[in-house]
Amino acid sequence: MARVPTAKTPKGRSTASSILKGLAYAALLGLLGLVVAVAVATAYLPSYSELTKRSDLGQMIRVRAANGTVLVSLGPSFGKWLPYDQIPPEMRAAMISVEDKRFRSHVGVDPIGIARSIKVRIQSGHFRQGGSTITQQLARNIFLTNSRTFGRKLKEMVLALAIERKFTKNQILELYLNRVYFGGGAYGIDAASRRFFGHSADRLSLGEAAIIAGLVKAPSNYAPTADAEAARNRSSVVLQSMVENGFIDASAASSVDPAAVRIQQTTRQNSVRYFTDWALPQLDALIDETSEPIDVWTTLSPSMQAAADKAIAANAPSGAQGALVAIDRDGAVRAMVGGKDYVDSIYNRATQAERQPGSAFKLFVYLTALESGMKPTDTIVDEPVTIDGWSPRNSTRTNLGPVTLREAFSRSINTISAKIGAQLGFGTIADMARRFGITTPISVYPSMVLGTNDVRLIDMTRAFASVASKGVAITPYGIRKVVTADGRLLYQHEQDEERVLVAPWVAAEMTDLLQSAVLTGTGRAAQIGRPVAGKTGTTQSNKDGWFIGFSSGLTTGVWMGRDDARPIAGLQGGTAPARAFHDFMAAAVANRPVEQFETQVPIPDWQLTPEEEMYGDTEMDPNAVQQMVDENGMPIGMPPPEPGMPQQQPMVRPDGTGEPTQQWLDQVLPPQQRQPQQQQPQPGQQEPQDDRSAPPADPSQPRAYTP
Repeated sequence: MARVPTAKTPKGRSTASSILKGLAYAALLGLLGLVVAVAVATAYLPSYSELTKRSDLGQMIRVRAANGTVLVSLGPSFGKWLPYDQIPPEMRAAMISVEDKRFRSHVGVDPIGIARSIKVRIQSGHFRQGGSTITQQLARNIFLTNSRTFGRKLKEMVLALAIERKFTKNQILELYLNRVYFGGGAYGIDAASRRFFGHSADRLSLGEAAIIAGLVKAPSNYAPTADAEAARNRSSVVLQSMVENGFIDASAASSVDPAAVRIQQTTRQNSVRYFTDWALPQLDALIDETSEPIDVWTTLSPSMQAAADKAIAANAPSGAQGALVAIDRDGAVRAMVGGKDYVDSIYNRATQAERQPGSAFKLFVYLTALESGMKPTDTIVDEPVTIDGWSPRNSTRTNLGPVTLREAFSRSINTISAKIGAQLGFGTIADMARRFGITTPISVYPSMVLGTNDVRLIDMTRAFASVASKGVAITPYGIRKVVTADGRLLYQHEQDEERVLVAPWVAAEMTDLLQSAVLTGTGRAAQIGRPVAGKTGTTQSNKDGWFIGFSSGLTTGVWMGRDDARPIAGLQGGTAPARAFHDFMAAAVANRPVEQFETQVPIPDWQLTPEEEMYGDTEMDPNAVQQMVDENGMPIGMPPPEPGMPQQQPMVRPDGTGEPTQQWLDQVLPPQQRQPQQQQPQPGQQEPQDDRSAPPADPSQPRAYTP
């Protein structure tokens, strides 16, 4: 039988058919691979309950002041997790409208959206629309990064398809709205609502929901805390989109005035960060929770912090830094300023800086003296003294002869401190400082009694607070309690057992001396119209100025100086630091009852001389004798006496106990400063007093305070 010839297939058609078959096979294999990949991804996806935990984003820490106001939020900010039915319909509609209007109909990937994105890419030359669905964004936010690569996009699609297989649409939308980032550190709509509007997301209005929905596109650009106007303008776009997609009608959209939506102002976080930087590292020793959001309730008083900021800013000399710490009677830190501006310098001079305290260190010298049995009324001779080759000099370059311990402390007489150290032992004084909480190394060379060892302001303030607490140790603390977002208590501060540092009568006598220093001594600028006890401190060449004192249960320490330790003209403990103490304490204790100290300080019949007020309590460099004094025994850096002025001539009271007579003053003062003859007291009359001391008429009576 003859074979019937068949028509020959054209070569081009055969090639096209092969290509089509190849593409079909490739598509089939790709689809099969996609199915397998989605099935595997679905199997490995976390459960819904696991995805509702947001610990993978880091721990949120909200730091609260003593009154409950939020001082600062650190790490990611989470609000309450809102189930789907508690999310306002306006919020759900706004998000779907602006981010994925076909959310209810697609399978996790929107082909129409992808096609539109490709079209825009071809027309403009770059992607201007991502085409990602809400499900894809959820997959990216939870499991992937924001890198713009084809591989990441493919993984995103696979995960989105898997998520749609494992969870319902409502669950996906709930996960998305509770996890997406809205800017300002806020994750989830509740955190965003609390951050920007000050209330929970279950009470969001249509205008507020539109603002939040508009943030997802560019959180850093549209966050209300960054640019409120941009956020409001973006919300208008969201409202128009809701109208176009049928979620609301035009009248509902027009009823919303974006400009009328109240946006919560963020609090100023400048100097507060000095406090939080000091307090928060203590959490490691207090709690074990490192993932769940927590609220840290602190001891800081916003009003006192504001007063501290103002006091330092108003009084710190130009070019100098200032620091302040205020500690309440139980150790609670109520205010902390570590420098003039946290933005310029995060270095905390209240807790980190180590500087010489000058005469403020004499607190420990006199505590040692009182504990040994000396009394404020005991007399010691102020005279030239040499100890192991060291010859301290008083700031006035004079010696008064016999003086009481109270007068020596108030005038900050260096030779008396040196004598006490030599008599009781410099190591004993160092032990007293350590007992009261000084944590920096203390050398025991003789000049240590003049405050030549470096200390920290918070340690010195703690020591004074322990004196105010009748000799019972005070430990500064900044964290009152720590709770989780749902109110579970993780930590509660408890007072330590009382640890007595010195006997109550020693603390009372020390308070007597400290009160004298403010009433009639170098710290008079710190008076605030109620009982104050405190001490100044000034170091060589006016490099550091200190004032530390207490009143009405609050102890405050102030330090001023330059970070490079260069001299500052006119800086003394009794000037700018004492004035800053006054300004702060006048505001800080204004609403506290006036408290009298359990000791009464009689006003003495002596007062500071003009020369003592000029030099304050400036100390000398302690390292070696040759660095402190010249060949004549005079402090280096002190101006030489004017021609004709007697050197080291003792001042003698009319009764022979040390107060200068008017005859002596007329010999050494320029004519224009001498007292007119007609103002000299008549026999039997009291000598006129310096009005800056303002003692009562009867010097044997304690000063009366007017609240």
